Amino acid sequence: MVYLRSLIFNILFYGVTILLALLVLPSLLLPPAVIRGVARLWGWITVQTLRIAGGTHRLTGEIHLDQQVIYAAKHQSAWETVVLALILHTPMVVLKRELLRLPFLGWYFRKAGCIAVDRSGGMKALRRLRDDAVAAAGAGRSILIFPQGTRAAPGASLRYEIGVFSLYEATGLPVVPIALNSGHVWGRKSWLKRPGQIEVEFLPPIPPGLSRREFMARLEDDIESRMVVLDAPYLDSNG
Repeated sequence: MVYLRSLIFNILFYGVTILLALLVLPSLLLPPAVIRGVARLWGWITVQTLRIAGGTHRLTGEIHLDQQVIYAAKHQSAWETVVLALILHTPMVVLKRELLRLPFLGWYFRKAGCIAVDRSGGMKALRRLRDDAVAAAGAGRSILIFPQGTRAAPGASLRYEIGVFSLYEATGLPVVPIALNSGHVWGRKSWLKRPGQIEVEFLPPIPPGLSRREFMARLEDDIESRMVVLDAPYLDSNG
């Protein structure tokens, strides 16, 4: 049954994604707010279709939609790249520069004003990231970043990159850590979608003003200490 439900989900998800990308091509000529509305629609459709495979989600903690913040989220699967746009009301997203080269999706990422990072660009890329973040903050937008830079399998240890501190220092905004366990339902390298509830926890904000060492240690500890709890039921059942 898992295989059948996963097959149905994948046909619907990728079919709808391609259809939506084609249908909204004219929106590339319209203001960026239109693209952000399409992103929220894509997220909503994804949430509904994932139910076919038995996947749901639950939000806990304060989301802080009423203020400007930096969201720093755990990254286990494609789920959060699609659905967090809906949950967080399309913040400015920090993503890998190579994603801008994707047909259709890359065009929409550019139009929406995503902040693209060249991970091999060294200090020059870091300065560009800071400048783009300051511009986003000046426009009144919240920012979403995945501080580990790429998807990490559940239970895997992956370094927290310095880019998130650059945003924090340059903008003076509080950082809201997000712990989530989406990888147990939507695996990062698997077409199978397993039944289960994705837990998304919004943790207490980290206020501005901490040093680099203090901030990075607190962010990692806040998220990873919750990941031990969120991953445990799935890891225990598998092993």
